[in-house]
Amino acid sequence: MIERLVRESRVVAVVGLSANPERPSHGVARYLVSAGLTVYPVNPALTEWEGRPAYASLADVPEHIDIVDVFRKPEHVPAVAAEAIAVGAGALWLQLGVINDNAARAAADAGLDVVMDRCLGVEHREVVGWS
Repeated sequence: MIERLVRESRVVAVVGLSANPERPSHGVARYLVSAGLTVYPVNPALTEWEGRPAYASLADVPEHIDIVDVFRKPEHVPAVAAEAIAVGAGALWLQLGVINDNAARAAADAGLDVVMDRCLGVEHREVVGWS
C-alpha cells in the first residue's frame, strides 16, 4: 500500500505544517514540493507558507486530496481523521510518533488507506529515489 500511495499520489495536504524551517513538517513539505507534488499547508495559524496560501481546514483545500499527512499530536488526530473522511481524501498518513488507533480504524472503516508512525518523506525517497 505504501508503495502505491507514494507512486500514485500527487496532492498532499500537510496538516500541522509549521512555518519554522527547523520543524519536521517544514522539511517534509519542502521535500514533497521539490519532488513535484502539490502541497497544501493546513494550519489555521498560517495565512501562507513558502508563497502558497495556507488553509484553516481540509474542507478549505480547493481540490481532491490524495494524502492527508498529519503532523499533530495524537489526541488531535480523531478530528483530522473525521475531516479527511468528510472531504473524501484518499489516505490518512500519520507521521512518525503520531499514533492513534481509534482514528486510524475510523479512517480505514470509511475506506481511506491508512499509514501510521511512518514518514512520508522517507518513504517517498525509498520508493521513488528522489533526492
